Amino acid sequence: MVQLIVGSLGRGKTQYLIDQANEAVASAQGHIVYIDKSTKHMFELNNRIRLIDASRYPLKNADEFIGFICGILSQDHDLEKIYLDSFLKNLKLPADPALVKEYVEQLEAISQKFKVDFITSVSLDKAELDESLQEKVVISL
Repeated sequence: MVQLIVGSLGRGKTQYLIDQANEAVASAQGHIVYIDKSTKHMFELNNRIRLIDASRYPLKNADEFIGFICGILSQDHDLEKIYLDSFLKNLKLPADPALVKEYVEQLEAISQKFKVDFITSVSLDKAELDESLQEKVVISL
């Protein structure tokens, strides 16, 4: 399953994502990973959540980022949830709803195949998203 937290910049998506990750730890049966563009929020996350700073890796585009996620999955068969902050920045995507749809669909396929949930923040308003993604929006800020 892929869930989207959407809204324009500065609306509180990151804090909501952090809060959700911290709440998930209490009932998690497997591991939780939080992927961000820096380590800025390291001390806000529960210490049972693995923080990955994507900026430390030479990822040039969205396809490489999807491969990066698959590499993470290949190393941890107990991975239950991946929280992905700053979707557009981490995947190096412009604010193009068609590209967001394409890569969310890829995450959904990965989610179904490997039984891992993705919860991600996207700096777009809900109205800007493709109609097929509307049902994936859990909160619009």
